[in-house]
Amino acid sequence: MIPLILDLRERRVIIFGGGSVGLRKAAFFAEESEVIVLSRSFLPGFETLGVECRTLEASAMPDDKLSVLVRGAFLVVAATSDRDLNDRIGALCIQKGILFNNADGEAGNVIIPSVVRGDHYLVAVSTYGKSPGVARYLRMHIQDEWTDIDSMIALQEEMRGRLKSLEPSQQRRTDIIWKMLNDPELWDALRHDRDAARTLALRKYCP
Repeated sequence: MIPLILDLRERRVIIFGGGSVGLRKAAFFAEESEVIVLSRSFLPGFETLGVECRTLEASAMPDDKLSVLVRGAFLVVAATSDRDLNDRIGALCIQKGILFNNADGEAGNVIIPSVVRGDHYLVAVSTYGKSPGVARYLRMHIQDEWTDIDSMIALQEEMRGRLKSLEPSQQRRTDIIWKMLNDPELWDALRHDRDAARTLALRKYCP
């Protein structure tokens, strides 16, 4: 498997399962995708996500009817408590060329990672399903330790624009940007006063 960041706007994601796992998966996709959740019952919380919830009993359905349910999906997530049902859904999706994530059962061809998201960055962490706890641990440490990364990205964006007009050498510009990233004085300034950090960066790296 290889990591990708996909634009899922106007893509349909179908989730089987209205429990806690289905709720978490729906929340993951709800901001960007058209999400349809299929289940015999739903935990509280789905109503706040803006997703479509359809009440049905999928476990008793034959494969031809399950095939109709996944029609038009870009991605299907099986998050029911019935492993056999999850695997049936996965087999149908693979046959139809639909991307599939299985929360419990035979692995699909999509892994949904643990995500850290800022205003200007996104980091996805996965242990290939072997240890969700480790993925959560890494996510929490990134959140705790990278508290000023958004400010640094915004500052670097401005500095790169300025340097392009001042420094003709791309290698020299790259070296300057790297020095900024490894400058403890600049990181300390970002933690306390972003305007002061900008002034410092301009003085040291863009005279």
